[in-house]
Amino acid sequence: MKILCLGDCVGQPGRHALQTELRNIVKEYSIDFVIANGENVAGGAGLTSRLAKQCFEAGCDVITLGDHVWDQKELEEYLPNADYVIRPANFPEGAPGKGYCIKTAKNGNKVAVVSLLGRVFIRYYVDCPFRKLKEIVDQIKKETPVIVVDFHAEATSEKIALGHFIDGEVSAVVGTHTHVQTADEQILPKKTAYITDLGMTGPFDSVIGQEKKNIIDRFLTSMPVKFHVAKKDIRLNGVIIDVDTTTGKASSIIRIQKNAPDLIEAEKGNNE
Repeated sequence: MKILCLGDCVGQPGRHALQTELRNIVKEYSIDFVIANGENVAGGAGLTSRLAKQCFEAGCDVITLGDHVWDQKELEEYLPNADYVIRPANFPEGAPGKGYCIKTAKNGNKVAVVSLLGRVFIRYYVDCPFRKLKEIVDQIKKETPVIVVDFHAEATSEKIALGHFIDGEVSAVVGTHTHVQTADEQILPKKTAYITDLGMTGPFDSVIGQEKKNIIDRFLTSMPVKFHVAKKDIRLNGVIIDVDTTTGKASSIIRIQKNAPDLIEAEKGNNE
């Protein structure tokens, strides 16, 4: 089966890209299952139930989150009842929601998706992602061998280490968080697909999704500024992974980048 993993979807431009391009990509590449990181969907910071619905309507099967998971207060009540929106599994016990889900793809095979948060240069105190992942994988394998891990982390070393740590036990480890697509897609020795970062689905005429001027001013002055999601040069970043549904082993991983049409003028004023 073919699984499409999309990098951090940022604000209204990211949703626009999903709405205009995702079904075309699914058709072009015969995609069976779509996973998107949605932790920046709501104005660049977090997710809401309404915007999650828009992403699902655009064609996403599972939405993963990250360090912006609690930026929108309503998500604390939404996540416990959300079947296919998952927050990092290594949040301590008592955090709302769940860290992995299993969903049947359009080809009839079950796909497990796990969300994890790194600990290096990340603002939350979370449990060890390595040990938590091993614990979860042992449970999931009783139901399906097809397992995709979204590791939302800052440090490339932490992501690469996790990939090798779990090589052969999952179908794929894909990194998110930096919004910059890396060129190290590969099949690891024991047949786990890996990439350090999927990149961004959103506006590329920006500083990782935000309007350039305010970000540059912040670097120049060290003064607090309000960030605004940029609007121009909208693209989708991600990878397509080919997985054997019997063994869960990956046979190929390819990076994709697709341009999306510009926002119309009526949409450009929407900063959500």
